[in-house]
Amino acid sequence: MRVLKYFTLLLIGIIAAACSSLTLKPTDFSWPIESVLKVDSKGFVEEQRYSLTLKVKPLFFAEFADSNNIAGKEIRIIRDKMGFYFITSANFKNVYVFESEEGALDLEKKIEISDKGLASPAFNQKLPNIELLDGATKYLLNHKGLVR
Repeated sequence: MRVLKYFTLLLIGIIAAACSSLTLKPTDFSWPIESVLKVDSKGFVEEQRYSLTLKVKPLFFAEFADSNNIAGKEIRIIRDKMGFYFITSANFKNVYVFESEEGALDLEKKIEISDKGLASPAFNQKLPNIELLDGATKYLLNHKGLVR
């Protein structure tokens, strides 16, 4: 009977240890500079430095209601300290903020920037925010939207 009691306590201890979570923090997910990626003929971009491949056809469709003839276009992507991805491209009116999910990027926020479209966008890190440049115009962004 005593052996059964000790075995039960040992089993409960092992199960409790297996269920506990491990958190490593603080963690800085930011990329020091933006990545400028060309869209291939299948609608994908690949960033080898960060081991990232994603299909951007749905993004172009969301922006222009058309995803034809996107091969060779460039997207600009940067990741902030909290791990959110900021994506835009020339002629986009918006910056799209994505959060990583299991095997996917999930839209967190669509930030309207220009009703005419961005002429030559570029991202910079301005911790804790992301800076978007379009010519001489500057915007500060975070995953919630424009920072005022």
